[in-house]
Amino acid sequence: MPIPDPNLEFQFDRRFAELETRVAFQEHTLSEMSDALAESRAENGRTQHLLQRALEDLKQLRALLYSDGPSGGEPGIEPPPPHY
Repeated sequence: MPIPDPNLEFQFDRRFAELETRVAFQEHTLSEMSDALAESRAENGRTQHLLQRALEDLKQLRALLYSDGPSGGEPGIEPPPPHY
């Protein structure tokens, strides 16, 4: 039966500890990336909601502006400029 080499055991323990450290670092990094992605998706959702509201407000404003004008509320027909 061969005698175990303590030096090899030490090297194995050291390499194993290094691998554990790398895995822990990668798990931490993955968790941070996941949190950042979730926040980015939430921010994107908020931005889309704000953009949709702004577009709806713009449509309402255009409807109000052109319903009182000389075009009789027809969309796409703008009144002439004031200098005419």
